[in-house]
Amino acid sequence: MHTPHSLTFISLLFLVACSEQSFKNQNSTENTTSLDFINQGENSFQQRNFDLDDDLSPIEILGKLIFFDTNLSEPAGQSCASCHSPQAGFADPNKNLPVSEGVIPGNFGARNALSASYVRTIPSFDIGATPADTSGGLFWDGRKLDLEDQAKAPFLNPLEMNNPSFESVVADVSIASYSPLFISVFGQQAFDDPAIAYEYIAQAIAAYERSSELNAFNSKYDLFMSGGIALSPEESLGLSLFIGKAQCAHCHVLNSNANPLAHDIFTNHKYANIGLPRNMNFPYDLLPPDTVDLGLGAITGIAEHNGKFKTPHLRNLEFSGPYMHNGIFNTLEEVVHFYNTRDVHTHVLPPEVPENIVMGMVGDLGLTPDEEEAIVEFLETLNDGFQTNSITENTALDNEDIDFDDP
Repeated sequence: MHTPHSLTFISLLFLVACSEQSFKNQNSTENTTSLDFINQGENSFQQRNFDLDDDLSPIEILGKLIFFDTNLSEPAGQSCASCHSPQAGFADPNKNLPVSEGVIPGNFGARNALSASYVRTIPSFDIGATPADTSGGLFWDGRKLDLEDQAKAPFLNPLEMNNPSFESVVADVSIASYSPLFISVFGQQAFDDPAIAYEYIAQAIAAYERSSELNAFNSKYDLFMSGGIALSPEESLGLSLFIGKAQCAHCHVLNSNANPLAHDIFTNHKYANIGLPRNMNFPYDLLPPDTVDLGLGAITGIAEHNGKFKTPHLRNLEFSGPYMHNGIFNTLEEVVHFYNTRDVHTHVLPPEVPENIVMGMVGDLGLTPDEEEAIVEFLETLNDGFQTNSITENTALDNEDIDFDDP
C-alpha cells in the first residue's frame, strides 16, 4: 500500500503536482494599484470589486500584492491566487479537475485545494487528549501549524510554484515594483538577511489572509442573522434540516447557541473519515491502484486518525467546487446526496479507508429529494457579497423563528 508520503514521490514520477493551477489564461482581468510607486501593468491580479488600499493596512496591502504576484514561481506565471482565486471563493477556479495544476504544465497534485477564505478562524494544530479531539492546523491533514507556516510551503514545493530556494523568492520580491512597500513595512534592512525576509513574506501573506477581504462575513446568512433580511421558505427549511434531521451541525457547527453575536464558521475544526471512495478520475488514474491517502493518520502516525481529513468551513461553497479532499464531487447536490444515502445505495464505491468511518450522522438520513435541495439552497446563502438591492419579497421565517437548539 502506498502512503501519502509515497504518493508525493509517485506524483513526482508521474509529474503530478499539488495545489497550484496555471495562471496563463487569467491575466485578461488585470488591475493595478493606486500606490504611486507601483508601475502600471506589473504584478497584475484579478479584480474583485475592491481596490488594493481600500480598508487594508500596509502589511495587508503588501500581502495582497505578493498573493497575486505571478512572478514568484519558477518559471513565472503562477501566484497564490492561481489556486485561490476570489472568483472561486478563494479556491481553485479550474472546475474541470479534482486537483490543482502546478506551474509546470501537466503537473497535478494529490488533493483538492482548500479555500483560503476565513482561514483566520482556524486554530493552531492541537493533537488533543484523544484522537477524536485533534483539531486545527492548515491543509487537509493539519500538517502546518499556522498561516505563517503554511504560506511558505507552496513557493518551495517542486509540485507547486517550483522555486529552487527561499533565497530566489526573496530575490524576486526584492526587485518587484512593490519592494518599497516591503521596506516601508519591515524596515530598511528588510532584505539584508534572506531567511528573515522570507519570514516577512509569510507574515505579509498571512496578514492579507486574515484581512476583511478574505473574511467578509457579508453573506445573505449573515444579514439574516443580524435581523436584516428573511430567508426564503426553501432556505429556511434547509437551515432547519441542517440543524436537525440532516445532522450537519454536529460537525459544521453554528456559534448561535453559545454566542448569538459571533459569526458562524460552520466547522468544529476537527477531523473525520466520512467514508469517501477513492477518486478514479484523471489525474488520480495515473497513480498505482493500491495508493491510499491516510490523511491525518499519515501525519500523526496514530491508527485512529487514518482516513480522517479536516472538516472545512462551508462559506462560499457555491463557487469553490469540486468538493472533498479528493475533489470527487462536482456539485453540492452530489455532496448532500452522498451524506444522505452513503449506506443505502449498493452501487456506491467502497471507502478508500474503511477504518474510523463516521456512522449514524452520515449515510442513511432519510432526506427526500426536496429536502436535499433545500439544504443546497441554504448552503448557497453562505456566499460572500450578498447585495440587498437584489432581494425579492418573501414571507420566510426570521432568525427568531429558527430553533438553533434542535440537535
